[in-house]
Amino acid sequence: MQKRKEKHASPHPLALRLEDNLDSLRAAATKRSDLVIRSFHVPGNRNQMECALVYIDGLVDLTSINESLLHPLMNVLSAHAGDSAGRFAAIQNCASAAGPAVIVEDMESLWQQIMQGDTVILVNGYPQAVASGTSGGERRSITEPTTQNVIRGPKEAFTESLRTNTSLISRRLKSPNLRIQNKVIGEQTQTNVSVLYLEGIADESVVREIQERLDRIQTDGILEGGYIEEFIEDAALSPFPTIFNTERPDAATAGLLEGQIAIVVDGSPFVLLAPVTFFTFFDSSEDYYQRFYIASFLRLLRFGAFFVSLLLPSLYIAVTTYHPEMLPTTLLVSLVAQREGVPLPGLIEAFLMEITFEVLREAGIRMPKAIGSAISIVGALVLGQAAVAAGLISAAMVIIVSFTAISNFVIPSPNLSVTVGLIRFALMLLAGTLGLYGVMVGLMLLCIHLASLRSFGVPYLMPVAPLIWTNMKDVFIRFPLWSMRTRPDGIAGNNRLRQKKSLKPQPPRQKPEKE
Repeated sequence: MQKRKEKHASPHPLALRLEDNLDSLRAAATKRSDLVIRSFHVPGNRNQMECALVYIDGLVDLTSINESLLHPLMNVLSAHAGDSAGRFAAIQNCASAAGPAVIVEDMESLWQQIMQGDTVILVNGYPQAVASGTSGGERRSITEPTTQNVIRGPKEAFTESLRTNTSLISRRLKSPNLRIQNKVIGEQTQTNVSVLYLEGIADESVVREIQERLDRIQTDGILEGGYIEEFIEDAALSPFPTIFNTERPDAATAGLLEGQIAIVVDGSPFVLLAPVTFFTFFDSSEDYYQRFYIASFLRLLRFGAFFVSLLLPSLYIAVTTYHPEMLPTTLLVSLVAQREGVPLPGLIEAFLMEITFEVLREAGIRMPKAIGSAISIVGALVLGQAAVAAGLISAAMVIIVSFTAISNFVIPSPNLSVTVGLIRFALMLLAGTLGLYGVMVGLMLLCIHLASLRSFGVPYLMPVAPLIWTNMKDVFIRFPLWSMRTRPDGIAGNNRLRQKKSLKPQPPRQKPEKE
């Protein structure tokens, strides 16, 4: 049992009369049809005791209210009908048995507990109420991930329930050093937010910084983790994300073990992880479930796809428009023959194709699942073939844009893939106006911007810039797990040792003898 502490004296304390408190609740919820007030009387020696249960329909577990709260409450109150002093203590015990209980003494706190899914017990003659934790209602069950799929690995994903998400992490991370700190953000939504970290592994200064940034948020509502991300990120105007989000509990647990801090928002199936580096967005959970050489090959493939998605259209525009002498003669003759009847310059042609593909992709996402994929695939094929047949674009441009789009899908993080798409348009514009010189200037500006970014004080390009050799075992390629003895320098706190010694497998030289 805990008593709610208020920073300031409440201007609306609870009244002694039960009916006065109920009238105040009805006035506060004049147009709310889901507010349920269940009044009942408990027979006593001299007179009946007037009580009421108040809750929001849909936010509570009715079975828990009826079986674990209402019936035991009536029995206990009947037994203490003549004992006024022990009556409220009996109510507290019943509420604690049904769920976490909180004593409230003012109308604002009372309404806040009701909106969180608690059931409030009001008794005539007491200027206090007891809120019992009976939250429940219909929630989405745990399903497979939809945006971060793997072939080998757990198939569980986070849901919109805060406690379900924290339990998925606690089930994997049974350490007593796991810390879960709760906050309420949003004046109107009163959204519950939990900050998770491993004490002794996470950097305490980063933990304090994240908590201070969360405490500074003053807004009407928090509906998803994206709200939190925009309020606390370092570079608010940068297109690159400085906070990682994941829907996989195993990825969130792995981040906590590396020294990161997780932010879980009630109502969001995505958990935020910070601090991060640029190379974090190329990692997949499956990298650590497969053999290290397979994971290293796939990671290098992702980096290659990243550069292809970023540079291929701009390089094609620059070479074909300003530097045709760089192409072999046979290829140059083929490209010139294809563009013979195309009325548009290469830059406009590429822009039209890229925008068309983005429109088709967005339409495929927004349409119903049964026809969304068909529209995106068939639309791309039909429009591309028709545009080539009509002479509006060249066949080579269709190949360039298609391979660019496929490479963009290889990037594991959707946030980074969208960022690459935006920067690709800027590089295409530079290539169409200045050629390869414009592309090189764009890349230099991009590298300077990346080098200037920080994620809660951690350099964005670490461990490449600044160069930290001990962290390079899990950047472009993944070394064997038994060789990665330390956690990333700069992210983890003082406890960087992951393994006490090298755990390289040492099989016996001879076949073990039978006993």
